[in-house]
Parts: sequence; structure tokens; C-alpha cells
Amino acid sequence: MTHPTPEDLLERIRQHERARLRVYIGAAPGVGKTYAMLQEAHALKARGIDVVIGIVETYGRQDTEAQVKDLEVVPRRTVAYRGASIEEMDVDAIVARRPQVCVVDELAHTNAPGSRNPKRYQDVLHLLDAGIGVMTAVNIQHLETLNDAVARVTGVRVRETVPDTFLDRADEVINVDVTVEELRNRLRQGKVYRPEKVEQALNNFFRKGNLSTLRELALRAVADEVGEKAASYREREGLEPAMIPERVMVCMSSNAHAPRVIRTGARIAGRLGARWYAVYVETPAESPGRIAAADSDALRQNIQLAESLGATVVRVKARTPYEGLIAFAQREGITHVIFGQSARSRWELIWNGSTIDRFLSEVKDAAVQVVPLSAADEVSAPSVGRSDGASR
Repeated sequence: MTHPTPEDLLERIRQHERARLRVYIGAAPGVGKTYAMLQEAHALKARGIDVVIGIVETYGRQDTEAQVKDLEVVPRRTVAYRGASIEEMDVDAIVARRPQVCVVDELAHTNAPGSRNPKRYQDVLHLLDAGIGVMTAVNIQHLETLNDAVARVTGVRVRETVPDTFLDRADEVINVDVTVEELRNRLRQGKVYRPEKVEQALNNFFRKGNLSTLRELALRAVADEVGEKAASYREREGLEPAMIPERVMVCMSSNAHAPRVIRTGARIAGRLGARWYAVYVETPAESPGRIAAADSDALRQNIQLAESLGATVVRVKARTPYEGLIAFAQREGITHVIFGQSARSRWELIWNGSTIDRFLSEVKDAAVQVVPLSAADEVSAPSVGRSDGASR
């Protein structure tokens, strides 16, 4: 056992004093996240805690509407946009009111232009910085690193996402779980969508296979987050790590398909509780004076995504991508590597040998994940280890 440093002790004090964040996660709309939040709000109020509702969407659900009663609701702010009036949560009014706890629904919501922040999760961070505790809710498909997986399973691409790093700020992450059949029954009873939308939902997003997969993703996400917080606790308390630390490297390019690779890397790093790097190799062909404008824009967006998901972004200069990646992996002791593989890289294999093959020939201790990027390869990515079958 090691003794805590002064910095560790200060972190303990900060953790104790800061406003607390609880996140309710669910597999799909209708599992009861908002209802659970409101029940907890009533329990806090009964204990003398000053609780307000910042924003809650009831969607006409009678059970949810009944839970809103007897709780103070901070009036919404009206924003004029393209000739229409849009109601948004009034962050400034909540800060001025200074409750102990605020309930904020629909975490992934995009605010109307002219709001204090572009996204509601940023509003939540603002409230926390102001010393106000928050309870909030989000469906699993809105987590950034699960965006591609959910789209493949359900056929629905979710546009509003929350970076997984937001969960790192949470003190508690709670999965609100119901069985697949119970959720489908709620849908049939009109407790989720209006009657005219029920049949379409049952045959599409709410298919049994979809819901089973989403439910599993939600359970895993919460388990992963709990594991990460346990590891952080051990570190703060000066306890020995529970396992040998892993290090993950995502091979980031200026390709417009790179976000899928970045999200995969973030997810793997999260499950391992590992530090991860998004590494871009600047070759002479992509030096500042020669890189194409479209590639430069894509690279900038890829870097922003990686940083928002918690990566340490590293830019190295080398004659070829594989030389830069090999040198970094060997220097940093990388144990897991995620590559994107396009159709073009397979042609390059014929002529020059691929970056992946060259990497594996030099870095023999790392497990490699390959993410297909071409339209024909929209399937689960295989795991690739050493040629002799060894892996970590």
C-alpha cells in the first residue's frame, strides 16, 4: 500500500465538497428513467433538501405528470428561432434560485441557437460548477462511443450525443432496467408513444432483438463506469491497482471515416479502464503546406472528437504512418491498438504491404483491433493478435 500524496488529499476534499451528479441510463425510451428521477426528487424533498425541476418532458405520460406535482418547477426560457418560439431550460434562473438539487431531463438535447450553451449536458456542467447538484437522464444510444454500434443494430443513427467523458464527472450512474417484454407492453398501452406510432415502433426500433442488445449495452456501460470509478478510488486512496494497467492507441487519420475508429478505441479503453491515445502521423504528404483542405478539416474534427471522448491526442512526424506508429507504441508500452481499414488499404497491401502488417512485425506484444471502413465491411470488427496466436 502506498501513502496518499498531498495532491491526493486535496482531491479527496474536492470530491467531498463539489456538487454531486447522478445519471440515470436506460436502454430505450419508456424504461422509466424520468419517473425514477422524480421519485428520488420527492424523497429528497421529504428529507428537507431544496429540489427543483429544471426541465422534465412528460410526453403526456400520466404517471410522469403525477410525479411532477408538488415539486417546484423553474419556468422555462423562451427562445425565438426562425419565426417560432422554443422553450428551453433557463440555466441562469436556476443558478439565481440556487437550489441544492436540480432535475434535468433529456441530457442529449440540443439547445436552440441563442441559448447559453449549445448542448444540455453543457448546461448541466454549468449548474455543477455553480455548486448545484444535478439528477439527469439519458438513453444508452446517445452515448458517443455507442453511436455506430446502435446504428448497426437498430438501423437508426442518433444525431444527438453526449461524450462518454461526461459520465466521468458523475458520482453515481444508475441503470433503469426493465425486461424487453415489459417495455413492449408499455408501448402497446400507450405509455411511451401516441397510439398512431405504436405499431411502427414495435416493428422497428422496439423489435425484441434491438431491445435485447440495447439493454445489454446499458448494463455493460454502467458496469464499466462503476469499474472505472473503483479504479479511481483505489488510486486516490493509495491502494495498489487491481490489475496491470493497459494502454490503448487509436491510429487516427485525416479520413472522414475516422470517427468510427475513434469511438471504437474510446469504448475499448473505457472497458479496460485504460489511458488511451489518438495518434496522428504527419507524413511529408500531409505537412501543413501540402495537406488538402478537405483532409485538414476532417483531421481537425477528428481531433476534437477524440479530445471530447477523453483521448490524449498525439501528433508525430515520420516518413510513413507505420514508422511513426511503431515508434510511439514501443516508447509508450501500448498494449491495444485500433486501426481503421479501408478498401484502399487492401490494395496497398498488394503493392507495398499494409501498415497493420508492418506494425505487427515490429510490435509483437500488442493486440490489434481492425475496424472496417468501406461500405462492404460494415460488420463487427475482428480482433487480430500476433501471427503465432499470442495476445494480451
